[in-house]
Amino acid sequence: MENQIKIDTEYITLGQFLKLADVIQSGGMAKWFLSEYEVYVNGEQDQRRGRKLRAGDQIEIPDVGTFVVTE
Repeated sequence: MENQIKIDTEYITLGQFLKLADVIQSGGMAKWFLSEYEVYVNGEQDQRRGRKLRAGDQIEIPDVGTFVVTE
């Protein structure tokens, strides 16, 4: 099942996304989380906290969930 994460801006960074999706408690945890967990954006592994996510992007985190960015 996919979780839809709604944004009202052109894009959101991967670090901001993790907090918005309640994967992490604070933005400061993003660097740690990305170093400990594999994160896939549109099927490609990406650990960059500043990666820009836009509507339609799919984020998959094994053992956590699959998310889709929507407007």
